[in-house]
Amino acid sequence: MAATTARAPDDPARTRRTKDTIPVTLLPPDALADRLKSGLLSFPVTHFDAELQFDEARYREHLAWQSGFDVAGLFAAGGTGEGFSLTSAEMDRVVRVAVDEVADRVPVIAPATGGTAVSVAQAQAAQAAGASGLLLFPPYLTEASQRGLVEHIGAVCRATDLGVIVYSRANAVLTDATVAEVAERNPNLIGLKDGVGDIEQMTRTYARVGDRLIYVGGLPTAETFALPLLQLGVTTYSSALYNFLPEFALRFYAAVRAQDRTAVYQMLNDFVIPYLDIRDRAKGYAVSIVKAGLTAVGRDGGRVRPPLSDLTEAELAELTALVDKVS
Repeated sequence: MAATTARAPDDPARTRRTKDTIPVTLLPPDALADRLKSGLLSFPVTHFDAELQFDEARYREHLAWQSGFDVAGLFAAGGTGEGFSLTSAEMDRVVRVAVDEVADRVPVIAPATGGTAVSVAQAQAAQAAGASGLLLFPPYLTEASQRGLVEHIGAVCRATDLGVIVYSRANAVLTDATVAEVAERNPNLIGLKDGVGDIEQMTRTYARVGDRLIYVGGLPTAETFALPLLQLGVTTYSSALYNFLPEFALRFYAAVRAQDRTAVYQMLNDFVIPYLDIRDRAKGYAVSIVKAGLTAVGRDGGRVRPPLSDLTEAELAELTALVDKVS
């Protein structure tokens, strides 16, 4: 995969500096879409210190390691990155650190969360920070009609020049008709991240919208669903496993793209399914187990912030023994 620097003068990517004089490469929405759908996506954890404050040094070290492999994009402060536990100021800092550390090599996608006004402000902050794109999460807490979601997505898309991926899950599950409408109304909407796994709904969406958007698998431990969803146009996914087993995650992704069922199911049996057995023991472990995985490979993932809880010592030992089998 080509790096995002040293481009020819007629390349569509344009280089700029943020107000903090960080050199970054901003990919236009269509070029960003092409980049993201070409490979596996990284959703790095956010490191905290002993007082559960953002640990910039360890986060930078992690990003440098993550960006050293053939990854198509890095999503800062996402779900695996505990974006839900960050203040807006912390989120902005995490995004800026990610841009500063890796944006010369990997596109950085920032989050937008909460209600429409908050999401708009975070989208504008992400653009000012030099992010390459935006992942729009469901509105906080409240349920919404499809009409309300159309307006919410449109407001965020209009607030930024960045390419936007909308996350369909929880209280913001989008119908195929809604996806088609927001795709038509918002040129910089480039993707749909699926956090539901409804085969019929994804079939309807792809049949109606086709390749106008890219489709990102966004279910917890997305490797479990990667092979069947590939048939529905979901060419990439957010790999939490990549945080601590990047080479394994990339081998798995390559097997999925090659539709090598034997290899996929061998890796599911060897690691992914036993990993899921640990993950499913407590709510919130989908994030906690990723930080524990980093600790298991000797990279110190640290603790999660409440309301999440960390794995027990016995569970960490079990995970470490599992990791050792595939490392």
